[in-house]
Amino acid sequence: MHSIVILFWLKSYAVYQSEFNLDIKNSMQEFLLFFNPISSALFFFAFALFFKGRARSIALVVIDLVLSILLYANVCYYRFFNDFITIPVLFQTKNFGDLGGSAAALMKPYDVLYFLDTIILIGLLVFKVVKSQSEKMNRRSIFAVFAAAIAFFIINLGLAEADRPELLTRTFDRNYIVKYLGAYNYTIYDAIQTTKSSAQRAFADSSDVVDIENYVKANHAEPNKKYFGAAKGRNVIYISLESFQNFLINYKLDGQEVTPFLNKLTHDKNTFYFDNFFHQTGQGKTSDAEFMMENSLFPLPKGAVFTTKAANTYQAAPAILGQKGYTSAVFHGNYKTFWNRDEMYKSFGYDKFFDANYYDMSPENTINYGMEDKPFFKESMPYLEKLPQPFYTKFISLSNHFPFELNNDPNFPEGDFGDTIVNKYFQTAHYLDESIEQFFNDLKASGLYDNSIIVMYGDHYGLSENHNKAMAKVMGVDEITPYINAQLQRVPLFIHVPGVKGKIDHTYGGEVDVRPTLMHLLGINTKDYITFGTDLLSKEHHELVPFRNGDYVSKEYTQISGECYSNPSGEKVDNKLCQDNDKVAKTVLELSDKVVYDDLLRFYTPKGFTPVKRENYDYTKDQTINDTNNNNSSK
Repeated sequence: MHSIVILFWLKSYAVYQSEFNLDIKNSMQEFLLFFNPISSALFFFAFALFFKGRARSIALVVIDLVLSILLYANVCYYRFFNDFITIPVLFQTKNFGDLGGSAAALMKPYDVLYFLDTIILIGLLVFKVVKSQSEKMNRRSIFAVFAAAIAFFIINLGLAEADRPELLTRTFDRNYIVKYLGAYNYTIYDAIQTTKSSAQRAFADSSDVVDIENYVKANHAEPNKKYFGAAKGRNVIYISLESFQNFLINYKLDGQEVTPFLNKLTHDKNTFYFDNFFHQTGQGKTSDAEFMMENSLFPLPKGAVFTTKAANTYQAAPAILGQKGYTSAVFHGNYKTFWNRDEMYKSFGYDKFFDANYYDMSPENTINYGMEDKPFFKESMPYLEKLPQPFYTKFISLSNHFPFELNNDPNFPEGDFGDTIVNKYFQTAHYLDESIEQFFNDLKASGLYDNSIIVMYGDHYGLSENHNKAMAKVMGVDEITPYINAQLQRVPLFIHVPGVKGKIDHTYGGEVDVRPTLMHLLGINTKDYITFGTDLLSKEHHELVPFRNGDYVSKEYTQISGECYSNPSGEKVDNKLCQDNDKVAKTVLELSDKVVYDDLLRFYTPKGFTPVKRENYDYTKDQTINDTNNNNSSK
């Protein structure tokens, strides 16, 4: 067993160093990264000691294989998301069937080496190089191994707490846990936290929402009188711009504009374009963006709200507007179970859900995650035109998604930045731009354009930190520093209102701020709702953008991993300058998490709002039938 523990320990350390960017800052952190696999290896392999003979050998192989699979799963996940798998993510099995193309793109030929110790172990046993021990170990010896594992962990945790106080109680960042305690101990910690959060709802009561209500109302930003009600009674059309980062706007490749239509739209007289707008997603990515846009609540620190809290009580935009005469619908060129949307949309109060069953999903129209954008928007128009007005709708684009491939030959050149993924990103972004222009033209031809407000937003980043070397070339800098990476989390926000004078707006904001902005444009005050964002057009808007890991960007400062930077220079400044905003950022994240984990909105109903009844929604019925009286009695 000693050899197995040593092999596994060294393999884990090698993976930490080669695959994960854990931002090691001092010798203590380097030592802990080397030290932390020991306790996990001893603890898990000790279970094999309860067996004897061949059964023990088999148990060692099985344990080694399971731990290796977990480690490799984290490697693949980290290659795209720069994050570690959580227990809720492991149970998002509905999504697995749609991930084939992306998963294959993340695998490397040398990855077989991550299972080399398992292969060697199997070979030694098959060829009987190592003989199985027939005698059973006494329980005292076995528990001594467990005791040693616990002792190593206590030493590990003590040293970690000395370098990073309150490591397990105050951090939102999984990178810290893995850096200090290791990937396996992190998984145990995550399992405990997941169990704890599942139990929170049972012990919550109506008194828990009082402090949250008081905080939210004290920080409410009053609407700007100039814009309040400027789009009253109009149709609402949301468009999720998949993986679209804001640096693409006005970017030229070989002298050609990557997104000429969106570039033009930034200067359109009827468009509010926000160029300091940031995504704030967590592990739920696109679904997290949807959650924030429609609820003004933050996503969870791990997993996706859509898959773990779909049955909660929410007061989402579709339900709010549905009780004011709007018909709501979602259009998505994938199947309704992806990201558990068919369950979550019931809680949001969506009347209709047009999924892949309503589109031509033939091979020439689909790739990776579903339908390509041009046929998707084209085929959506007949459904949109038949909706009773006013309507609230959302279109989820898909083509600009990792690994950024198209069915047809793109009519735009690849980049030349030494990274295939980055090179192709510009082609799919250009295709998305063309599809949006086509959709705008179709809206005008249908007569819907003039009476609609069109909101377009980048849902999350497209290129992770794993592509920083190429991104440095794209951005024309020597390297992508943590500060520059934070600034690259900008995504575009367009609010296009025909007939209303817009502007290029430099206000700092994030996805959590969009719902109050939209509601105020429609003439609906949000002061009675639990809302953690503020109206981007309000003179009282809070220009603080918390990220899901506890970092933040504000107008004056950016805080990343405990370091404070001045905007826009990126120079490090005294951390005290970031402390006030740090407290606010962590407070709103904690309060929002409490609302979601404890399902507190079941105890709070705003004046004039009727709670959504999930059982009144059925997306298995024909969605083309205009029967939208199934959601609430007030409609």
